[in-house]
Amino acid sequence: MTCSSEKYNKTVRYLYRLQKHGIKLGLANTLKIMSILGNPHQSFHSVHVAGTNGKGSTSAAIASILKENGFRVGLFTSPHLVSFTERIRINNIRIEESEVIETASYIHDAIKGKDLTPTFFEFVTAMAFYYFTRKKVDWAVVETGMGGRLDATNVIQPHVSIITNIGLDHAEFLGNTLSAITSEKAGIIKPGIPVITSSGLPDVVDQLSDTAKSLGSAIHVYGRDFSGSLLGMDTGQIIFDYAGHKNYNNLSMSLTGKYQLFNACTAIRACEVLREKGISISDTSIEKGLAGIKLEGRLEWVSKSPPILIDGAHNPDAARSLADSISELFPDNKIILIAGIMDDKDIQGILSPLFGIAESVILTRPGYERAASPEKLRELALCMQKTGSQPAAASVTISQTVSEALELAKKNCREDNIILVTGSFYTTGEVKEILSGAPGVLTQLRETMK
Repeated sequence: MTCSSEKYNKTVRYLYRLQKHGIKLGLANTLKIMSILGNPHQSFHSVHVAGTNGKGSTSAAIASILKENGFRVGLFTSPHLVSFTERIRINNIRIEESEVIETASYIHDAIKGKDLTPTFFEFVTAMAFYYFTRKKVDWAVVETGMGGRLDATNVIQPHVSIITNIGLDHAEFLGNTLSAITSEKAGIIKPGIPVITSSGLPDVVDQLSDTAKSLGSAIHVYGRDFSGSLLGMDTGQIIFDYAGHKNYNNLSMSLTGKYQLFNACTAIRACEVLREKGISISDTSIEKGLAGIKLEGRLEWVSKSPPILIDGAHNPDAARSLADSISELFPDNKIILIAGIMDDKDIQGILSPLFGIAESVILTRPGYERAASPEKLRELALCMQKTGSQPAAASVTISQTVSEALELAKKNCREDNIILVTGSFYTTGEVKEILSGAPGVLTQLRETMK
């Protein structure tokens, strides 16, 4: 290992150790850090994206379109699958490991002695904004980490706010009702700043509309103000039409899954809103940007022989969407499901639609302390089957590690099988780590705990 690699690993371990401060929703720390750093969040134009599912794909789509239009575009997303550098990109090029060292060191020194104990996400948000400023980006597309109102990213003043679909997730932090969670997501709506939503739930749309109206913000709703029609999809793309201020026919988006239609159309609507604000975005940029998106962990092939797909579906809505897409994309294949899920998630809600498409199931856990044990997953799965709420899969097996689960799936894989890994970004990230042979997020976390 080189000296620079050692310094990078040491830096990432330092960042992960900030997780001891837990998750503290609120803007005070971030605003104080921003002030110390010279308010870097005010140096670029931005688009802010919140939501339960779809915000990563929507963010990547908008960033890709803006890049194609000739802008220098920062993209801040979470979580990462293997490398910390995935979180911070400019024109889809990851931050260099040396720049992670430099940026983290600068911020550490700048806030030292200032009576600040930032959380992991607060510190990383500051890194992204400072890095974008130093690299002179024109635009930053910023994905919230959790919620919206009190999320560390909510210090920006965007040109447009986006709220994708909303479901029950992170209830322990955001509230255990859809209304409470919607209220938190709606917290990114700023006075007079237009907001776009792809939510299909009338109560959610009404609540977002009420918030927007109270702030004097125009709201653009999928299915009312803009819409799309899915023409087809294969294992690498969707083909669709868009109807909004303009109509676009036979567009392609280089991500697959029926649910990507909503994300693609939301990204186009964002561009239409920016055009209304006087920002020139060409039709060609929209077409090329959507066709050229690169995003890991969403129905991504990580191996062709044997065929292995990963998807980070980690809540019931995402699991249902994934199951629907798998059924449509692979009607003639039998699915070997590998599932590892965090203990604080709606495990039965995630497993139920996935069991419905699986020939066999291997329940496992990634090497992360929040992960549910395979035994707990099996107990809940058997409970579903006994109550008749879920048809029994051909077999349910447990495996104590993702590596063992992967080997077992490979051993049982026949010509008509596809191995599908899902349930958590930690599980899918560990599979990528195993297949690439590169130390990833879980290796770094384990090193942190030593």
